[in-house]
Amino acid sequence: MARTASFEANTERYEQWFDRHDAAYRSELAVLRLIAPASRLALEIGVGTGRFAEPLGVAVGLDPSPRMLALARTRGVHGVRGVAEALPFHDGAFDLVLIVTTICFVDDAHAMLREARRVLSADGSLIVGLIDRESRLGRYYQDHRVESPFYRDAVFYSAAEVEGLLAETGFAAREWAQTLCAPLVQVTEGERPRAGRGEGAFVAVRAGKDAGCSIQQNG
Repeated sequence: MARTASFEANTERYEQWFDRHDAAYRSELAVLRLIAPASRLALEIGVGTGRFAEPLGVAVGLDPSPRMLALARTRGVHGVRGVAEALPFHDGAFDLVLIVTTICFVDDAHAMLREARRVLSADGSLIVGLIDRESRLGRYYQDHRVESPFYRDAVFYSAAEVEGLLAETGFAAREWAQTLCAPLVQVTEGERPRAGRGEGAFVAVRAGKDAGCSIQQNG
């Protein structure tokens, strides 16, 4: 996660987004809650300030930004500084790994997912949440990314591309859910999550280890 400087320098601006778009934030949380199984020990990769980890009961969060981690710790998350492509955890240490809007910021999405698989228990679940590049909001972010300190260097993915990345790194997608089907400015109350993908701007997928899949080592 080399794209750290913008988050380190704009932590307050990052926090303000959630305050200004509370309904959208609650909608995203609802999707994650819908597909996230109960877990004994969970990790969020790219935990940021703990906005998702805290309400979802994720105990451990990894992030390269010290300022972000400091806020996550105030929310009761055990913050660990590190990068997604080289997780400082033992094999099989977690039964749930959460990755929310982080995949577009990492240097190597394949390496992150391989590391997520390594630290996940045999029957554990991976949850990936993202803004679908093919959605209206995704296209807006893509077209206007130079205007944002966060998205300037982001690499956006479609839901289909993420499914491909999961397959290439030894995962099988089990369940999809989505929200933010209306334009963001029209989301003034929390949207109910919908199954599937292709309509909502925010999509999430639950995946498990695919024991029969050969893992690509080069992304």
